Amino acid sequence: MTPIGSLPAPRPLAGIALIVATVCCFATMDTTVRYVGQRLPVLPILWVRYAMQALLSALWIVAFRSGGFRTTQPRFQALRGTLLLLSSAFTFVALQHIPVPELTSINMLGPVLVTALAGWLLHEPVSTLRKGLVTGGFIGALVVIRPGSGLFGWVVLLPVCATLSYAAFQLLTSRMTGHDNAYTTNFYSGLVGVVLVTPVLLAGDLPLHEMVQQARSADLWLLLAIGTLGTTGHLLLIRALGMAPAATLMPFLYGQIAAAALVAWLVFGHLPDAWAWLGMAIIAVCGAATAWLNVRSAQRAHRIIPAASADTVLD
Repeated sequence: MTPIGSLPAPRPLAGIALIVATVCCFATMDTTVRYVGQRLPVLPILWVRYAMQALLSALWIVAFRSGGFRTTQPRFQALRGTLLLLSSAFTFVALQHIPVPELTSINMLGPVLVTALAGWLLHEPVSTLRKGLVTGGFIGALVVIRPGSGLFGWVVLLPVCATLSYAAFQLLTSRMTGHDNAYTTNFYSGLVGVVLVTPVLLAGDLPLHEMVQQARSADLWLLLAIGTLGTTGHLLLIRALGMAPAATLMPFLYGQIAAAALVAWLVFGHLPDAWAWLGMAIIAVCGAATAWLNVRSAQRAHRIIPAASADTVLD
């Protein structure tokens, strides 16, 4: 561990630049999942996503001697990885039915749900401001979803389940103390995903061999790109949090909504309608403010904000 006296000087502009690159990675990954998912089942896409994370994280650890493979809390890593996998699974399925920008905005309710769950399950005091932000976030989600409009139907439950899983993931991570190096945790998140998805993939009736043979070479490259983009996004986030305070960076993560809208427009020609833009704006403001307050509260309590727990993106 680096001594306190030798910590690198903060570089907020560099950190913000890395956060912008992070949200671009995740927005591009989600759009690619939606594009490839039109021809390939979700399970192989999910497997490649986590296999690439395990592989690239292992290579990073070996090449840069960042952390290691030894974990002091295997149960924590297993549960954390399972919750992250559930979030990704719900999101990947939802991406085949819901446009990327709208889905991204619903997923960004993570910090709002963490605040709500902390008050309910952990009996933590929730200020009037936080309650207002939680209420505002849910109102924004209702504006995006517009119950009764027939816009999304039952599939809207998928991003809701994804966000609930990720909120539990964040809550678990923030409650754990002395957990492993962020790069080590990133590796085990990928490994747990591979271990859990592999038997399901093999037990299914998917003709994997024929799928690989018949798949377009472009789709195979895009599969690898999905895993690479997801892993790169998480690694960039870790690096960004080492350059600037989490409270400075958290609001910029909500730029993923705008990035998702831009990439989806470039690939699919889809732009959200006026009501969806309004709902997404409400979610972004309430979510970013909640994330900022959560980080500042943790800093005032002299708690360390690990890269994993400050991660509000859901991918």
